[in-house]
Amino acid sequence: MSPGAAPRTSRARRAVLAAVLAGGVLAATATAPAAVAAADDAALRAPAPPCRTDQLVANSAERVGATGWRITVVNDGPRPCTIGGHPRLALAGQGSPDRGKPLAVTAQGRPQPVLLRVGGAAATVVAFTPVLGEADGYCASGADPTVAPSLVVAVPGGRGGLQLAPDDGGEFALCGGTVRATPFRPASAN
Repeated sequence: MSPGAAPRTSRARRAVLAAVLAGGVLAATATAPAAVAAADDAALRAPAPPCRTDQLVANSAERVGATGWRITVVNDGPRPCTIGGHPRLALAGQGSPDRGKPLAVTAQGRPQPVLLRVGGAAATVVAFTPVLGEADGYCASGADPTVAPSLVVAVPGGRGGLQLAPDDGGEFALCGGTVRATPFRPASAN
């Protein structure tokens, strides 16, 4: 072996080693996007946190038949959330949510969690025992009619509530302090 041969072999070994390392880095780089995509998919499958009242919007109650109202909430927050169960409701006294008269809610139907992506909506239908007659009206049960300009809707597990009025400009009028409500279900965000 000549004195000049060792450096050539050493350079050749270094070149091979560099090629192997570069290939490994390239292979790792090529698999990195796949690993990121798998992590993103896992994050999308993970359950979203419960919706907070401050990330939801409810503009009005839409009349459904003679005794019902469809209340739609929209996720206006920065990320998806989950809503489920039946709403908590109160009639807003003097139009102020903190002076509301709580209503007993009779649950109609079985709740299922609803994933609300940003901009996604869920709705519940609330039905009252109607006030009969004209003007002052009366209740067939003998109870005093209750009339309020707005309703406060609270989502399960949320604090506070969303105050809304009927979409037809009227008022909420009911007999007694009990309402029937469906659980929140997926809806279109009109």
